[in-house]
Amino acid sequence: MSETTGAAGKAGPSGRAAGASAGCGPEVSVGTAFAGMRRVVETVFRAGCPDCRAAFELGAGALMLAIGASSRTTFYSFTCPECGAAVRKPAGERIVELLTGGGVRTLRLHSTV
Repeated sequence: MSETTGAAGKAGPSGRAAGASAGCGPEVSVGTAFAGMRRVVETVFRAGCPDCRAAFELGAGALMLAIGASSRTTFYSFTCPECGAAVRKPAGERIVELLTGGGVRTLRLHSTV
């Protein structure tokens, strides 16, 4: 006895029957989904150490930004890759904008008053 099966009865590459979907539309491969994307390049920031006077570039992951209630409590910090000193520098509005836009971790300081 021979049985014929329509398109809805055939199993696709995912093991599910063609026409059966688990989501909102047709299945898309990973390669197709990411086909138009470009490689993301990490933002690099130039910095200097006040202790050893070295100049260098740091990736966003090497910096930390703390935003406080005033300009006195808003700063960025990093560890000097040359001498290992912990460096803390004030961050004005423009620096805050550049660092946050570049993906630097941000800590918002809350007032205790």
